[in-house]
Amino acid sequence: MKKIKNLASMLGAAAICVSGAAIAADEVDIGKQDYDANCAVCHGPAGKGDGPYAAKLKLPMPDLTVMAKNNGGVFPSARVFSLIDGRDEVQGHGPRDMPVWGEDYLAKAPRGESIVNREGYVRGRILSLIDYMNRLQVK
Repeated sequence: MKKIKNLASMLGAAAICVSGAAIAADEVDIGKQDYDANCAVCHGPAGKGDGPYAAKLKLPMPDLTVMAKNNGGVFPSARVFSLIDGRDEVQGHGPRDMPVWGEDYLAKAPRGESIVNREGYVRGRILSLIDYMNRLQVK
């Protein structure tokens, strides 16, 4: 089973301007940045479920590093995508404990763009996060 390559690498070495300095896209890890900013507080910096807020939550945080192992060696990308996005909550499964990141990313999408482009932005951010989570998996 091939692992998903770093999303930035899949997109090529497009130049990105950060603080006036051009850097290659594969040097920017958007997935890790988003994980550190939004997920680590609950799921822990290494994905082990030991973030500083974990003890304050009703349910224990899952160990994100064993998702592939617990799924027959295959990282469950589609399921993780829907959990992160969260906008298609299944009725009857009770309240959602995790934030709806799809709405958050959509609110941050560039204004003045079509909804198709804005949804592409959301998809790209979630896929970058999934790529990073896939790299956290134990061997």
